Amino acid sequence: MALTNTSYVPTHDILLTPGPISCRDDIKQQMMVDYGSRDKRFLGIVGDVRRKLLAISNTSPDTHTTVLMQGCGTMGIESVISSVVPHDGVVAVFSNGSYGRRVVDITDVYQIKTHHIRLPENKQVTPALVRDTLVMYPEITHVHVVHHETTTGTLNPVYDIGTTIHVHNPNICFSVDAMSSYGGIPLDIVGAEIDFLVGSANKCIESVPGFSYIIARRESLERARGNARTMALDLVAQWDSLEQSGQFRFTPPTHSLVAFNHAIDVLVEEGGIEARYKRYVEYNTYMRDEMGKMGFMPYEVDVGGEAVPPIITSYRYPTDTFDFEKFYMILVERKVVIYPGKMTTELLFRVGNIGAITWDDLKYTIRSMKEVMDVM
Repeated sequence: MALTNTSYVPTHDILLTPGPISCRDDIKQQMMVDYGSRDKRFLGIVGDVRRKLLAISNTSPDTHTTVLMQGCGTMGIESVISSVVPHDGVVAVFSNGSYGRRVVDITDVYQIKTHHIRLPENKQVTPALVRDTLVMYPEITHVHVVHHETTTGTLNPVYDIGTTIHVHNPNICFSVDAMSSYGGIPLDIVGAEIDFLVGSANKCIESVPGFSYIIARRESLERARGNARTMALDLVAQWDSLEQSGQFRFTPPTHSLVAFNHAIDVLVEEGGIEARYKRYVEYNTYMRDEMGKMGFMPYEVDVGGEAVPPIITSYRYPTDTFDFEKFYMILVERKVVIYPGKMTTELLFRVGNIGAITWDDLKYTIRSMKEVMDVM
């Protein structure tokens, strides 16, 4: 850990959230140049982004491809679900938080037959549960799981889930919401037999919001032709346009894409996903230790014997009379932004560890929390 300046006061908000996150100035600076959506320079950037995403994922362009989709991460998820599942398909959605349940809202809207296996928010989706579900419902054609569920910080073992699905039936399509994990937690997409992985620009790759990206098996995309239930979010049509002309079908988020292109370079310069994961683990360990000294105990989640995921941690209120709103607002006045909890059964709040935050930011955050607790 680097030595820090005890008199440090930030000039910017410190976003300790699961995204959008604090961005480096050099990433934001990329957005100061305007590009036309059909400008050859911009189309070159789009192509670079797609190639770089494959490179950091260790997937081959012969077997995999990337599709960029305008909008928030949920729109990327909806694009996959509504475009990939055939009209006679059956989806198994395994949820242990609000983001898994949101997929069921999507399948409800499109009237897709769904088996919703809902778990407590601190329990992992296990390969054994997935296998037993597939045995119980042999009509299942698609499986969807969230990799890192930011409702509580639970990490689902998608590698083992994917290999279990493939052994049971290699024709089942496996989609993964890796919104808050991709770029920050190592994942072998090929080994996990993932057909569609959905990530977001403003999470662990530490860029600005504006689009999601889908890393997909080419064969799985081809099989999805003719399945789309939506026009604007048609995943295959978007892929065709990007492949044929390098262009988005509709107005692209030009500034976000240019920033993201540079953000991937920053990730690579840092040492790649493994190095970023190591940084997040160090941040998370420090915050857990220091907040524990103030009486903030982590809400423990099932990790199946693996390391605690470092993206975000949910904390219990230290007392029954703890006023989170007051705690939150005073911290905001001091330029520290945390997140309220999202559980349905317990009162928690959440502290993230991703983004362009520094040791000085974290030290300042702990100092501010101690002062706020004294005031309260």
